[in-house]
Amino acid sequence: MTIADRVRGVVEAHRGERGALLPILHHVQEEFGWIDPQVVPVLAEELNLSRADVHGVISFYTDFRSEPAGTTTVKICRAEACRSVGAEQLVADAEQVFGVKVGQTTPDRSVTLDQVFCLGNCALGPSAQVNGTVHGRVDRSRLVEILAEGNA
Repeated sequence: MTIADRVRGVVEAHRGERGALLPILHHVQEEFGWIDPQVVPVLAEELNLSRADVHGVISFYTDFRSEPAGTTTVKICRAEACRSVGAEQLVADAEQVFGVKVGQTTPDRSVTLDQVFCLGNCALGPSAQVNGTVHGRVDRSRLVEILAEGNA
């Protein structure tokens, strides 16, 4: 079964939903780990949308990836509460530790470093989410510890 066929199956599963593009994109990303640009024309055709419309939604929402993520995904909160207690230093430290900028993946695909603008953990900032698990009071050493222990 080709990627296009699998994507068409996802579309069929959501076809009756109002505003189906977002649930479809989430489903595609969940299934493949990212949204390959080659699926954009398939989605556009199946949903009777322009390619620009589909691409615009993918590029607008930061949760959608147009390339595969690393094995570990680190998201650092950069909202005001976390910024006030050291999030910007944590971002700088993480970029140094991983050797990539926010929004990038290490060459060995082991870590993707991202930013978010609230994890809902404001009282325990700076906060980071590692593979879906939120951690509070994170600094450079705590981030390294979380990754080393595999406590993502």
